[in-house]
Amino acid sequence: MIDIEAVRADTPGCRHVIHFNNAGASLMPDPVFAAVVEHLELERNIGGYEAAKQASGELEQFYTNFARLLGAQPDEIAYVENATRAWDMAFYSLPLGKGDRVLTHDSEYVSNYLALLQQAQRRGFEIDLVPSDAHGQVDVDAMADMIRPATKLIALTHVPTQGGLVNPAAAVGRLAREHGLFYLLDACQSVGQLPLDVKELGCHMLSGTGRKFLRGPRGTGFLYVSREVTEQLDPPFIDLHSALWTEEQSFEFLPGAKRFENWECYVAGRLGLARAVRYALDIGIEVIEQRVKALATRLRARLGELPDLTVHDLGEETCGIVTFRCASEPAGDVAARLHAAGINVSTTTRAAARLDFGRRDLDQLVRASVHYYNTENEIDRFIEMFAG
Repeated sequence: MIDIEAVRADTPGCRHVIHFNNAGASLMPDPVFAAVVEHLELERNIGGYEAAKQASGELEQFYTNFARLLGAQPDEIAYVENATRAWDMAFYSLPLGKGDRVLTHDSEYVSNYLALLQQAQRRGFEIDLVPSDAHGQVDVDAMADMIRPATKLIALTHVPTQGGLVNPAAAVGRLAREHGLFYLLDACQSVGQLPLDVKELGCHMLSGTGRKFLRGPRGTGFLYVSREVTEQLDPPFIDLHSALWTEEQSFEFLPGAKRFENWECYVAGRLGLARAVRYALDIGIEVIEQRVKALATRLRARLGELPDLTVHDLGEETCGIVTFRCASEPAGDVAARLHAAGINVSTTTRAAARLDFGRRDLDQLVRASVHYYNTENEIDRFIEMFAG
């Protein structure tokens, strides 16, 4: 069981707001905030390079903490400044060319799909959209039927930004392994709220952020790259940290996933993210998952009781993201009204989910995303904003 009073005491923001925008950025707990601020103070007092050297042992914990979180090896983990850049570093490294085919789904994140479109134009590969099954998630059987000799990659978003759907990522992973395909999984919205084991998921690459359900600082992210594929990838850019200048006309990549990192990075943020992962591990990811899903189920049920509201989450399995529409009030107005009352939510629009929302004839939804430090009483107070 989670000691809710203790984690809320660690989260000063809980005293001021009802924070249902964890899919945007969670409230940092005190130990994470302290890790960031203490290092910034050290940088101010002794210098940035000197502070990083002094914190070298703690910085290495970033790799070991993430290895524990993901069931990976420390040398398969890279620190990257955000989830999109982490995904890009993996995707742009892949050996895709003219005539190749990439499988993806309507739920793919907007930035990922933009990269797919750009590289399809540059390199000449084709994008194949896998249909959804009856639950609205990626249809694994249909995906299997769409695999051709030219298919090289499956790119999938585990939990889309625009709803509570959890795609069957492990089933897709088994399919990718069976056919010898690269598998790139975007875990930006799932890491921190769902257990992730890269061996079980079967992915070769997995990207994520620090600011969402991991409760880390903004401007932080990570990339997992399996040892199986590292040598097959060509990072889109390198520097003196990711490669060695061995001769005047030659270089060598650093071993492992560090070849996807940069020399200059947000050191305080990396320390904060390492601390955030340890904070989550200390609570227990499975326990976090149970709590988050229970709160989200309660919220969906209560919203479903209100005649003016419609919940729009898809999926056989759902998570802590809850999306809905109010018949009498635009989503942006709902978010503004809630914000004025001290309740944080966000909105998700067709511009960020053109394939999915286009298929479902949706323009904009309110997105309320709960985390384990939220309470049943906060949900009841949230519902009161619509029940009058």
